[in-house]
Amino acid sequence: MHKVLRVLSGLAVPVLTAAVITAGSPGFGAYKVKDGDTLSHIADRYGTSVKTLVALNQLPGNGNAIYAGEVLKVPGKGTTTSKAQPGKRSQLGRVTYVVKRGDTVSKIAKRFKCSQANLLAANGLRSGDRIYAGKPLQVPVKLHPKKKAKTRTDNTFAGRTYADHVVAAANRNRATLKKRKLPTRPQMRSLIVTTSKRYGVDPELALAVSWQESGWKQRVVSPANAVGAMQVIPSTGKFASSIVGRKLDLLKPQDNVTAGVVLLSRLTAAARLDLAVAGYYQGLGGVKKNGVYPDTKLYVQNVLRIKAQLERGWDPLR
Repeated sequence: MHKVLRVLSGLAVPVLTAAVITAGSPGFGAYKVKDGDTLSHIADRYGTSVKTLVALNQLPGNGNAIYAGEVLKVPGKGTTTSKAQPGKRSQLGRVTYVVKRGDTVSKIAKRFKCSQANLLAANGLRSGDRIYAGKPLQVPVKLHPKKKAKTRTDNTFAGRTYADHVVAAANRNRATLKKRKLPTRPQMRSLIVTTSKRYGVDPELALAVSWQESGWKQRVVSPANAVGAMQVIPSTGKFASSIVGRKLDLLKPQDNVTAGVVLLSRLTAAARLDLAVAGYYQGLGGVKKNGVYPDTKLYVQNVLRIKAQLERGWDPLR
C-alpha cells in the first residue's frame, strides 16, 4: 500500500464508459462466484479480461466488489472451440457492439479483428446494408485463454502483492461478513448520506467514493484487508477511532461508514477536493511527498465523475 492512513480500493477502471459490451446476447453465460474467486481467476477461466468482466457486469471500481454467491455474466454461453493451429485452441464467442456515428462494417470488423463476411453473417446482413448509430451488432471474436501468472493471485491486488498475514486477516473478515445479515445497497446508501451529514461531509462525495470502492456493498473485502462499503483498512480504522473517541468495528456497517466519512472530513479540510480524493486512495502524505500516481489520477477522475453524476440525479441502482 502507498499509505499509512488509507482506504484502499485498488486500480480503478472507469465506471461509466461508452456501451460496447452488453449482456443477454448470444455468446454469454452466467457464473456463480465461489469463495476465494477473484475477477482475474474468472477471466482466466473464461479466456477473457478483467476489464471485459467489469464492463459486462457494470461493476464499480476495478471489480474488486464481488462476493461468494453473486452471479456474473461471462463470455462462453453457446461458444464453440476450434483448432486454429495444431496444439493451440481458441474459444469462439460474441460481444455486442453498439454502433457509433461514423462506424462502418469494415471499421468494426478491423477493430475486433474479424472478417466482414463473418460480421455480416452474425447479424443477418448483406453487403451494402446500412448500419446506424445506436444499432447493436453481434461481433464474432476469438477468446484466447491467458497464461496463468506465476505469482500467487490471491495475494496480488491492483498490481501489488500483500503479505500472507494480511491476506489471511482479509480472508477471516470475508468469512465473518459472509455469515452476517447485512444492509442492502440502498440501505448502505442511506447510511452513508446520514453519516456524511452528521460529520459535515458532502454526501455525494462520500457516496461517490464508496461506489468506486465497493459499489455500496458491506460484504466486500480486498486482499489488502480493506473492509466494507468504504473499503477501510485497519490502520485507518484506528485513526478514525481516535477521532470519534471509541473503537470502531470495521465489520459493522455503521462503524465502517463512520471511519470512511471521518477520514474524508479530515482530508477535505486539509486539501482541495481533487487532492483530498487522491489522499483517500494514496494517502495525503504520499501525495504531498511523491505526487499523484497514474492509478491515483484515474481513481480521482472516476470519483469526481461519479460525484457529478449523482448531483445530477443519477441512480446507479436504478
